[in-house]
Amino acid sequence: MLIFLWAEGNQGVIGQNGRLPWHLPADMHFFKTVTTGNTILAGSRTYASFGRPLPNRQNIVITHQDRTNFPAEVIVLDSIDAVRQYAATHRQDKLFVVGGAQIFEALLPDVDQLYRTVIDADFAGDTWMPAINYSQFKLTATQPGVRNEKNPYDYRFEQYQRLTSK
Repeated sequence: MLIFLWAEGNQGVIGQNGRLPWHLPADMHFFKTVTTGNTILAGSRTYASFGRPLPNRQNIVITHQDRTNFPAEVIVLDSIDAVRQYAATHRQDKLFVVGGAQIFEALLPDVDQLYRTVIDADFAGDTWMPAINYSQFKLTATQPGVRNEKNPYDYRFEQYQRLTSK
């Protein structure tokens, strides 16, 4: 099962200079909670932003870089088709696509679920989430976030399930 997992500010901004343009510990906790014990798929720049393979998860990087550029425990796939083949042979697994924008766009026809954190704030950015036709998905869960001194924005967690067969 392919699941997109991302956070976005107003106007769909998701990144600035290869990093998140905000600091929201509650979203980081959500990310860790839902991905632990599962598989994450990331492009090479998104993977590089982690600084290391994320623990207690199978890490997959989609890249044309040489396999030797990555730790041995990281699976390296060289194309979107290779990701589709991996997903087809691991149907029982939750495969969380975590970025970047080009990977989201390429896998949009294949995604089964969406886990979106909506941050109600404006941020400078150079990367935006590709347009998603939400009429193809049903909102199945929403949870408001708690604004406090550590999480200084209004935000909410949303989950969607694809309605139609792909």
